[in-house]
Amino acid sequence: MIEITAALWLWSEGKGHWHFLTVPAGPSTEIRLESAGRRGGFGSVRVEAAIGEISWRTSVFPIKRTGEYLLPVKADVRRRAGIAAGDEVTLTLELI
Repeated sequence: MIEITAALWLWSEGKGHWHFLTVPAGPSTEIRLESAGRRGGFGSVRVEAAIGEISWRTSVFPIKRTGEYLLPVKADVRRRAGIAAGDEVTLTLELI
């Protein structure tokens, strides 16, 4: 189980808008080491994420230039957790 605290941020291009958390370098290294041989397309790693009592299954995606991972946070999760872009969020990640 990996615990992180990071700011939720909004990426917007054209008509698309997506919210992400950037997994810091230390936990990203842990994900990379623990996921060897279990990565999917684009180097993605399947995880179960939890913010408080809200949990969901998704993937984290590597950022090649920094070595960190991105965690997408869908609208339903943001609404149920009461979070918005700019909020500091503490969550746990478990590789699945």
